Amino acid sequence: MRIVVFGMGYVGIPAAALFADVPGFHVTGVQRRSKRSGWKIDALNQGENPIGGDEPGLAELLKRVHGKGSFSVTDDTNVVKEADAVLIDVQTPTEADHRPRYESLKAVSRQVGELMRPGTLICIESTVAPGTTQHVVRPILEEASGLKAGRDFSLAFAYERVMVGRLLYNITDLPRIVGGIDENSTRRAMELYSHIVKAELHATDALTAEVAKTVENTYRDVNIAFANEVALICESLGIDAYRVRELVNTLPNLPEDPAKNPVRNMHVPGSGVGGHCLPKDSWLLKYGLDTYGRFPVDPKVIVASRELNDWMPVHTVELLEEELDKKGISLTEAKIVVLGLAFLPDSDDTRNTPTYTMDRVLRERGADVVIHDTLVEADEGVENLTNDLWGALEGADGVLLSTAHNEYREIDLSRLRKVMRTPVLIDGRNLWVAKNAEKAGFSYRCIGKGTS
Repeated sequence: MRIVVFGMGYVGIPAAALFADVPGFHVTGVQRRSKRSGWKIDALNQGENPIGGDEPGLAELLKRVHGKGSFSVTDDTNVVKEADAVLIDVQTPTEADHRPRYESLKAVSRQVGELMRPGTLICIESTVAPGTTQHVVRPILEEASGLKAGRDFSLAFAYERVMVGRLLYNITDLPRIVGGIDENSTRRAMELYSHIVKAELHATDALTAEVAKTVENTYRDVNIAFANEVALICESLGIDAYRVRELVNTLPNLPEDPAKNPVRNMHVPGSGVGGHCLPKDSWLLKYGLDTYGRFPVDPKVIVASRELNDWMPVHTVELLEEELDKKGISLTEAKIVVLGLAFLPDSDDTRNTPTYTMDRVLRERGADVVIHDTLVEADEGVENLTNDLWGALEGADGVLLSTAHNEYREIDLSRLRKVMRTPVLIDGRNLWVAKNAEKAGFSYRCIGKGTS
């Protein structure tokens, strides 16, 4: 079987490599030779892993399929002509008005439609608003190819559940939801994924699968927002939200009837939510509802949760401002260091990181801002990034912890106090112990912890 995968990112690379490891399969990745990502073509064609951070098994898998000759990458879309199946794994971000940006999805769909042969299976893995497979992708494929979906080719939405740090595991060991535009499309896609997914495959229709994907991430976003709101309540009351969380989560299930006493799993609050999915999937769900719903629904809880999570980085800056004000220092005359650019600990993934918001707000309020991250070499979103931790901290008036890298957990607070000009420490991830920070001489604030 010959498979083509569009998009060599956090989804496309591990998916392509896993399929390329199946006996008898050959996979070709398609990646634009853009300034930002074109280098991945040469790296992957040399068997190298372009994804930074700790990704168990991925580097070894890429070396293996490179050695077998079953995986290669190109910028030439003509490889679609020989494909039995095409996976589309391009980015689908949202605009400032929360509407989806489908430029890449539409362009790739048109390229595939113009080149594919009858009988091809097309699988959309990119997260999209409900209704997109049927109302956006299908018409483009049919118009470009002159073929009819469901009769001349198959089309399905089969969403990923990848997470940085466990990309391979999440693809192979978590259940997969597969929804076709018709029964045959679903059947063919189920058969394809059965080669790499060891967990259960769940068959459904494309719209239900699209809703399930966006709801899955919206559920987590809403739960994080609840934890953040509790954190704000605890800050106001002068108590510790993390202790409250511990106590709430002691409620056990009744094994004989768990539905009557469901276990509590209060999430962890923090200084913001990042990643490719959570900051946008609530908006994709709402967009699908607004565009294709049969009657109007106002998802108040979902929207308010998303807005609260977006505001948490601002709140973190405001905690800093409060502590600086106590020392008679204005942000306009302060040097502020933000620790962590990646959105996830011990990763180099900066997509939608809350650090972007902190940086913007601090600069708007006049601060001199330096961002440190050892794992991120460069990023288009910031110009003030450094990999030199102690050089950045020298002469700082305040430190904001945005990412819970293990490197920061082990930081020497006594040394930190000596190199800083003003000892203000704002902990956005509950990484440090308050009494240790205060003993070292810091004015210390943590998200979710009130002051006496």
